[in-house]
This record gives sequence, structure tokens and C-alpha cells, in this order.
Amino acid sequence: MTDPDRTAAGSPTRMASEIAEQPAAARRTIEHLVPEQPRLRELAGGRRRVLLVARGSSDNAAIYGRYLLEVAAGVPAALAAPSVATHYRARLDLSDTVVVSVSQSGATAEIVETQEWARECGAATVAVTNVAGSPLAEAADVALVTQAGPEVAVPATKTYLAQLVALAVLADALGARPSLARDLERVPDAVAGLLDADVSAAAEALAGADRVVVSGRGLLLGTALETALKMEETCLRPVRGYSYADLRHGPISVVSEGLLAVLVGSAHGPLAEPMADLVRDLQGRGARVLGIGGTTTFAGLCDLHIAGPDLPETVEPLASIVPSQMMIEQMARRLALDPDNPRGLNKVTQTDTAR
Repeated sequence: MTDPDRTAAGSPTRMASEIAEQPAAARRTIEHLVPEQPRLRELAGGRRRVLLVARGSSDNAAIYGRYLLEVAAGVPAALAAPSVATHYRARLDLSDTVVVSVSQSGATAEIVETQEWARECGAATVAVTNVAGSPLAEAADVALVTQAGPEVAVPATKTYLAQLVALAVLADALGARPSLARDLERVPDAVAGLLDADVSAAAEALAGADRVVVSGRGLLLGTALETALKMEETCLRPVRGYSYADLRHGPISVVSEGLLAVLVGSAHGPLAEPMADLVRDLQGRGARVLGIGGTTTFAGLCDLHIAGPDLPETVEPLASIVPSQMMIEQMARRLALDPDNPRGLNKVTQTDTAR
């Protein structure tokens, strides 16, 4: 039987190799960015809000950043719509705002233009990018340059995780009582511990599923949405990603026999136990449930389950994405697709910014 983690030539896919590089990438990024926290605190002095600017996978990282800033740092945060700047050219008073632009390449024209717009509106600017010297990094007041190293595969894996690290460092810097440093130090080992997980049954189930939805909640919502996006990008399957609350409303009515629901659960925190109720609800409607992480109760209820990290909820998303990446890479190989070069995608995404 062919190893789904290897190319036809017998070597590992670039995506699989880059997933395996993530413990080192996380450790380098933590060590590089934590010393930037005093600069971040000085920059944010007197400013009350954070506005996050991103697209694609970076937008899913920003969703985690938004939750973390509000839950752990007590700082009001929101996701920006870049077209407000690039197309509508609205003039906003951002003098009390730190605008954080997230782009792995630092070269997406729409994000670079939005950062410049934010500065013109009075914002302090922070760039999160994997490329030192990129236009985004060069123009920001503070550049948080992640240390993932070059990423060759088109799907973002190690750069996405490094963005989560950067946003955790940022939130910790802006909180009144920084408290994440010790938990961040546990992340690289937690990621390494997940790399040996057997995700073959999950990949097989996903490859054979006619319909798939993905859901998560709270700090893990971004992980769920990134899982859905990666499945669409890499495996060319239409997959809907929902928050727990959105799925429990209108979309729950379409759940029936033949649906595979991927649920990303937290092992800790106030939203951990309700995910078990969602498993029961979905199974009662005929769906099969593939769970990632979560509580012991949640794991026991799922039809298929992959263990998640043993980390506090605030930093759990930094590692919980890893099993998803692994199963999606294997899913792509089972579908005879090249996970390194998904059809129609490029490494740097350029959104239309025509005037």
C-alpha cells in the first residue's frame, strides 16, 4: 500500500515536511518575538482598541487573535474589512487603535495598502509576517517577523502556526497582567507530541465523505475555519466551516445521513462541555462525527477521534491545528492530489484592488 505522506517519487511531500518542522518554527518564533513585547506595550500606550487586517489563512489566525485579545488581555478587538480602505476609501478616526496586519508573505497588495490607510487614519501599526524586509514589515511601526523559515508548499502550515504564536505574544504584551509566557513555552513540545498521531482513519473517512462540515467554538473557532479552508484548498472539496452557534441555528436543518462533521473541541474552558452536546445532536440527525481534541466525554462520543494537545485553552489553538494539517495532507494523497501545489493557488494571494 502506498504511503499517503509520500510523493510518487518516494520522498515526503513538502507539506508533510513543513508540518514536521513546526515545533522548531514555534520555538524560534517565541524566542525571537517575546523580546519585542516592551516595544508593543509602548506603541499601544493610550490606545484602547485593536483592529486586525488579514485574508485567507491569516484571517483565521486573526480570529484567534481577536478572541485572545478580548479574553486574555481585556482589549476590545475586531476584524477589519480591507475593502473599506481599498475600495470604499472611508476615512475613520483610528487614533485610539492599534492596527495589526497579518500576511505570511508581507507582500499582499491589499493588506499593505490597508496598513498604509490605517496609518493615515491615525493608527499605530503592527505587521505580522514571515518575511523580513517585506513591504508590510518595512512600513509598520513594529514588525513581528515570524521565524517559520521558507515555506515551499502552497498551503500555509508552519507560517500559520507561527502567526498564532505572534498574536499570542502580542496579546500577552497588551494585557494588564501578562500571563501567557509560561504557557507559550509549552507549545513546541506539545506540537512535537502530536506529530506521531495516527490520522489515517480520519483521512480515509474524509476522502470518502460526500458532504463535510467543520465547526468549533470560542478560541478554537479559527482552528475550525482554518481546517475547512485547508480542506477546500488542498483537497478541492467544498467544505463549510461554522461557528458552534451558527451551526446550531439554521444550518443544523441540513444535517442528515451521509454527512461527516469535523468538530474541533477544547479540553478546557467554559465552552468545552457544550461540544459534547453538539456531537449527540449531529449523531441524532444521522451524521458521523470526527472529533479533534476536546474533553474525555467528547472523545468518547465521537465516531472517530484524534487527540489534541494538553494545553490551556488560551494557547491550545497553536497546537490543535496540527492534527488537522496532517489528516488533510493524507486526505489529498488518497484523492490522488498534490498537496504541495493545489490547483489554481499561488503562495502570494492578490485580491483585486482596482480603483
